[in-house]
Amino acid sequence: MTETKETRNEARIRAADVLIDLLKSLPFRDRLAEGSLTALQAVCGACLAYGIACALHTQQAFWAAITAIAVTQRSYSDTRNLSRDQFVGAMAGGLFGFVGASLGAGTHEILGYATTIAAVIIVCWCVNVGSAARLGAITATIVLLFPPQGPLWGVPLFRLVQVVLGTVSTLLVSWLFTQVQQRLARR
Repeated sequence: MTETKETRNEARIRAADVLIDLLKSLPFRDRLAEGSLTALQAVCGACLAYGIACALHTQQAFWAAITAIAVTQRSYSDTRNLSRDQFVGAMAGGLFGFVGASLGAGTHEILGYATTIAAVIIVCWCVNVGSAARLGAITATIVLLFPPQGPLWGVPLFRLVQVVLGTVSTLLVSWLFTQVQQRLARR
């Protein structure tokens, strides 16, 4: 029997629920250790991303740190998957936000803003990257509602640069943490 996408998604949800229940059942000391390790990963990724963004004199370097925190997950594979979704969402949201802003959507045109956000979400789902849809909508919102500093095309471009810096920084930190954990586990 062929497993459907819906069945696989339901199985993933059940597995995630079991994992969450398991983590909640861990003793406080273990939860504190897991939370502290995840916090350290997020802090390292955010500081690295922010430092690089500042050194490169990018506009609004804080977006790189926010992205790094947003994609930090406990495992490298989860961080990698969320980073991919963040990148795809930033690409789609930047493109749709740019087009929407070029057509006059934004802070003074609520219908155009709403249409742009809906369009990016629908397109992400139609091309089978529904997991990036909300991230695309967030990026489009940033492009449409933050006052541009410079040319209109600069907003989505700089947002994408911040996403790349944030995700690459977090991926590097997550990979390093994984390597250290594997070495410690072998001892």
